[in-house]
Amino acid sequence: MIDTRLAGKVALITGANQGIGAATAIALAAEGVSVFLTCKRLAPLNHPAYPETYDRVRAAGTDDVVRRIRQAGGAAGSAEADLADPAAPKALFDQAEKAFGPVEILVNNASGWLSDTFAPSEHDSFGRPLRPVDAETHDRQFAVDVRAPALLIAEFARRHVERGASWGRIIGLTSGGPQGFPTEVSYGAAKAAQENYTMSAAHELGPYGVTANMVHPPMTDTGWINEEVEKAARGYGPLRSVGQPEDVAEVITFLASHQGRRVTAQVVKMY
Repeated sequence: MIDTRLAGKVALITGANQGIGAATAIALAAEGVSVFLTCKRLAPLNHPAYPETYDRVRAAGTDDVVRRIRQAGGAAGSAEADLADPAAPKALFDQAEKAFGPVEILVNNASGWLSDTFAPSEHDSFGRPLRPVDAETHDRQFAVDVRAPALLIAEFARRHVERGASWGRIIGLTSGGPQGFPTEVSYGAAKAAQENYTMSAAHELGPYGVTANMVHPPMTDTGWINEEVEKAARGYGPLRSVGQPEDVAEVITFLASHQGRRVTAQVVKMY
């Protein structure tokens, strides 16, 4: 049996009301980590290209995830927050520390995802609505996917160094982006920027015992995959299948664990 040596650690996980964030909270809690979850309830998309269940999980809070963790004997707390607010990162660390003590694992999972494009197209290949790139799409995407992770990492680093800590983990989520991301161009650009911040953190914070990595999941069924998308996924990649949130949570848990102590400054690509 592998000893992850995570028991007693404290994690802050963004976007943890559903999908990969929720699965990560459950997986880390099962290893003895006290997990502090945060999310923002999102309005329904109300579009036939998205399953109805996706609207429900996007609008849900973290109560169900917290309840599941506590029923299994784990420790969990939560707070709703809008990561587009520059004051949110400090407030979340304050709340997490009040609940469980210093945060040692930061999982930047939340996204302000939207579909925008430079092309004169109203829909993508799956019939999902597109909008032109403009100041609003840029600012909305970058506020949540770039500025918030950067400020969360900065807050993590400041507190880590001030208390003289020697162990820490920073893990971000990406879907790629450095080579471009057609029909989700602001999302791709934002993820590329978040990746760069995370790689910088790996190099700058390594001497303080902190590893920092990004996980690039496969196409993962977090509620948004309809029959057409699933069919396309089964024709792509070496495994030709749709991933589950638990698959990604296992990789995040590994990167947080003792076994992942020499893995840093990496983008871990999953299929």
